[in-house]
Order: sequence, then C-alpha cells, then structure tokens
Amino acid sequence: MLVIGVGGLVLSDEERDWLQDPRVSGVILFKRNFASRAQAGELCQAIREAAQRPQLLCVDQEGGRVQRFREGYSELPALEGFGHIYATDRDAALALAHEHAWLMASEILATGLDLSFAPVVDLGRGNLAIGNRAFHAEPGIVADFCRAYVAGLHEAGMAATIKHFPGHGSVLEDTHFDDAVDPRPLAELQALDLVPFAAGIEAGAEAVMMAHVKYPAVAPEPAGYSPRWIRDILRRDMGFGGIVFSDDIGMAAAESAGGVKARIDAHLDAGCDAVLVCAPALVADSLRAVADREPAPAGLLSPLFARQFPAWDTLLAHARYDGAREALRRLDHGVA
Repeated sequence: MLVIGVGGLVLSDEERDWLQDPRVSGVILFKRNFASRAQAGELCQAIREAAQRPQLLCVDQEGGRVQRFREGYSELPALEGFGHIYATDRDAALALAHEHAWLMASEILATGLDLSFAPVVDLGRGNLAIGNRAFHAEPGIVADFCRAYVAGLHEAGMAATIKHFPGHGSVLEDTHFDDAVDPRPLAELQALDLVPFAAGIEAGAEAVMMAHVKYPAVAPEPAGYSPRWIRDILRRDMGFGGIVFSDDIGMAAAESAGGVKARIDAHLDAGCDAVLVCAPALVADSLRAVADREPAPAGLLSPLFARQFPAWDTLLAHARYDGAREALRRLDHGVA
C-alpha cells in the first residue's frame, strides 16, 4: 500500500528493514538514486533481494525537465513539442509520441524497473507544475496523444499510468508548494479535463495517479483523498478498474489532510490503492502510520509489473532504437 523513496545510490540498513515490512509494495527512484545505468540496475536488484515480497520499481521519466535518469539514456523531449507538430501533421505527431513512449519505456525496463509514471494527460493551460509536460491545451488532441502514448508503452512491455486525475492543468498553482483550487462545476470538467482520462481508460491504461487539487463544486476535499472523485466518478462512472495512486504525500497541497498518518489514512480510506511517500524522511513515520492496517494483497500491483526486461545490448543493437532517438532528437531541436 506504500510506495516509498530511498535516500541514495545504495540501500542503507534502515532501508533494508523498511523493505521487510509487508505494507511496502514498491520503491520510487529519483535523480538522487542515479549515477549510471549499471548502478541503477544494481540498486534495483538490491531492492528486489532485500524485500519480503515482489516490489513495484518505478520512476518519473517523462522527458523534458522531468527525467530522472540522463547519462546513458536518450534525451527525451517534453511532450509539448508533439502538440506543436499536431497542427500541421497529426499523424506524424502521434507516431512520434508513440515512439517516445516505446523508447522511454524500453530504456527503463532495460534498467530493471517496472514502471515510469506516464503519460501526463493534464491540459496545457498554464499550470506552473505542468507547463510543457502537457501535450496540448485542447482535450480532444490530448486524448489522441494519450491513446498513442499508451499504445507505445504497451508495445515496449510497460503498463501506463495516466496523471493527474481529474486534471491539474487548468489551475495556476503548483501543488508541490501551494494549495490549488479549481472552482469549475463537474459538467465543465467532464467536457474538458476528463476527456483524455476517458480515452486513456478506453485504451487500457492500468493505473491512474490522482491530483492534489481541490474541486469544491464537486467535493470538499482534494481529489487525491476524495471518495467522490475516486469511488464515484473514476471507478463507478468512468469504469476504471485498475490501480489508483496518490500523488506524493510530501507535497504541500497534501498537508491539508493533516499529519503523515492523517494523510495516508485519508488517501487509503478514499480508495487509493497505493500511497506515494517519496521523501525518505517521511517513510519511518508512514510505516508506523499503517502498522494497524492489514497489508495489501501481495498481487495488488502485479498488473503494473514489467512484462519484459530487455537486455541493454539487445536494445542498443535494435535498428528501431537509433531511429527513434534520431527522430526525437530532431524534434527537440525544432527540425522534425
């Protein structure tokens, strides 16, 4: 039920102890955990060996400014660039987004991780946290990209996580640092921000990550710990049957629920399957917070486990690998 962060390039003794707790279902890696492809692969192996049960190993490798692993990996352009191409060549833009997904996923799987939390399907409408992480401002266009990106992830052998439900792109505030409130009624959200999520669910996305944004016309609490948003709208009305992640409970906008235990309880009680505890400084308190809860079923996150782990040598020798890298390099330099 918890996906935790660890502090460095190798596991500490305390972190090995954390991984013995059956309430830890996964580990999320960051730039602080990366020095090289080989080191990242060794850390993944060490996590799996130290844990009591199979762990979901994940990362945010979106491209652009949100790319945790860089040296030895493809330089992935931000998603906004595909939206610029769409206006003049829809098919080319969607094909490039598909290749972006395939390439990113292939490299992450080759490292030994299961999942990159992607794609972002928020609308590109000025949010400080989203910015060029969004494909486009128009919901129908983002929906097209969502379908293409999910297909690319699946082709590589990776599950898809659409984020940040029900849409983080249309408010200004960055929930890492501030509370964010979107006053629009549900009907307007359904006509705009929810459209790409519906497309992703239809395309077979296996996971959804919630937003810490509050939508007071729909529910009094932020979406991430709102039964109305998770149980009623996402699951019942939109038919989503996959895994629901919280966003990081260390973000400022999550503090509205209270202390660490109150935050975790609120998310789990509202219907989240897994809670992200990205800051190692919060992990010990988080484990104490869930000590009175039954561990999640061992196979809860298994639909998100990697379907294959390609060898780096095989991937590097694949003709498609060089082709995808070159196409994306040209996009990043404005010559696609």
